[in-house]
Amino acid sequence: MAAGGAADAQARFGHSVKGLLTEKVTSCGTDVIALTKQVLKGSRSAELLGQAARNMVMQEDAILHSEDSLRKMAIITTHLQYQQEAIQKNVEQSSNLQDQLSHLLK
Repeated sequence: MAAGGAADAQARFGHSVKGLLTEKVTSCGTDVIALTKQVLKGSRSAELLGQAARNMVMQEDAILHSEDSLRKMAIITTHLQYQQEAIQKNVEQSSNLQDQLSHLLK
């Protein structure tokens, strides 16, 4: 009978070890899934950061191009002001010439 009791205890021990082992395997599987999700999330974050950096570089280029365009427009504005002043002087001189011509013709 002692042999039967020992075999029965050994069987119960085997079942409890199998149960604990199954729990551990399930727990490890859950942990691996959670770890995989976290790695994928980290990979996505790195991808988003890379995209944000590329967008920032593009925006910086656009800003630099806009600054360059503004400088060129300021130069053009200055030249147009000089031309306007020259035209105004010519108009004034033209009026003076017309007055002089009208006095000469009288």
